Amino acid sequence: MFKTTNKQLLFIMMKKGYLWVLLLCMFSCENDDDTTPTPSSGDSINGTWFSAEKGYIFEFTEGNDLFYNVNSVGCVLQDDNFVIEDFFGFTLNQTSENELVASSDLSDIDVVFTRLPEQNPFCLSDQIAMTDDPQVNYDHFWNIFNDYYAFFEARNIDWSHFEGLGDIVTNENLYDIIEEVALVLQDGHVSIYDEQLGIEIESGDVRLLERLNTNLSGDLIIEEVQDFYDLGNEKIITIVTDYLGGAFEIDDRENIIWGFIDNDTGYINIITMQGYGTDFNNELSSLNTLLDTIMEDLAAAGISKLVLDLRFNEGGIDTVALDIASRFMDQERLSYFKKARLGDTFTENTAFSIEPKGNFQFTEDIVILTSPITVSAGELFTLCLKDQPYVTIVGENTAGAFSTILNHTLPNGAEIGLSNEIYTDAQGTVFEIVGIGPSDPENQIPFFSTSDFEEGIDSGIDRALEVLEN
Repeated sequence: MFKTTNKQLLFIMMKKGYLWVLLLCMFSCENDDDTTPTPSSGDSINGTWFSAEKGYIFEFTEGNDLFYNVNSVGCVLQDDNFVIEDFFGFTLNQTSENELVASSDLSDIDVVFTRLPEQNPFCLSDQIAMTDDPQVNYDHFWNIFNDYYAFFEARNIDWSHFEGLGDIVTNENLYDIIEEVALVLQDGHVSIYDEQLGIEIESGDVRLLERLNTNLSGDLIIEEVQDFYDLGNEKIITIVTDYLGGAFEIDDRENIIWGFIDNDTGYINIITMQGYGTDFNNELSSLNTLLDTIMEDLAAAGISKLVLDLRFNEGGIDTVALDIASRFMDQERLSYFKKARLGDTFTENTAFSIEPKGNFQFTEDIVILTSPITVSAGELFTLCLKDQPYVTIVGENTAGAFSTILNHTLPNGAEIGLSNEIYTDAQGTVFEIVGIGPSDPENQIPFFSTSDFEEGIDSGIDRALEVLEN
């Protein structure tokens, strides 16, 4: 996010932790005779429901509604006063006495829940895990990943190697051991937060820092977060002053910067894929109102070339990314597939298409700028547009972390985030870990480099202009 304060742009990067209803459950919760569960009270929503596909357990009562998450060794009560509308904008539709569908404009899929004839034994009131015991918490941590994480094989990791560490954890070393294990994954969507103790572990940070520092030297080396903010701020100032000539637009919520590099070339910097509305209900409508304005400006200018800058984009909401991408589609196209881990296999691969939206779509020559910062929904945007015949990618490979973040809670209240979905492009290629980048080596341009900062230039934009000229 960027602000104009005292005529100086301030660069603020925020970690994107998203609590999703997309979780995987290892418990089939079926009757022994495999008969259809009988509802406890006719077609009433009251009762216990679980998603065989995604996992969370909801318990609806006459009083407070409850929300649990489960793994192979236990159950944790995540919310004892659960309100579905506050949960990423989901609403519930009871399609039959035993089926409940959760839907949201902010989710590209519906989540199906099935009524349980009785509560999962792990989630009975006397069995719920609520403790600071370090061994219990490590056991839950290990099993959450063992049950739901989708990329052990892709990352060549034998997770069983870390199971025995639970025998040596103590109150003093619990998070040291968890951090050591989490860093092995090098996954930008794996995190552990303990708000009470001020613990924040990001599995992908070490790899990200290495990538950002590859072309930096001396005092420009990034050693802490503030160094990154400072370099990002300097780069934004260079872009808006030297490339946009100080004439640019920025929306009220400071999510998109746009302007013109010359009479024939536009520039749009999409900083985030969330935060366009004031709440879940108007997120997409607010976004599309803004997009209408931006596209009207492009149409009025009559440009034939466009630079889409995704280098600062730390992701957000998939449907936000899809709505933005729709403004650059020439026709409806199959864009991607995704599936989630389900036990030892995966859910059915679901196909997603994007069609043009709005009164005007820009479908002439486009360069998309990418970087190691480009992650999650920012990568999905790039995935959907990369094969368009009028699109070229310039920059560095994206982060390689596409999955919607799946959140679990440890018995001590710490939040766990992990990747449990596999995205592919329309051809079935997986870009997790490797990311999406330029196919032409000449278009591989670092986001941060010592030479750029010393010379006061942006080599990524310079190369984009060369590509568009040719």
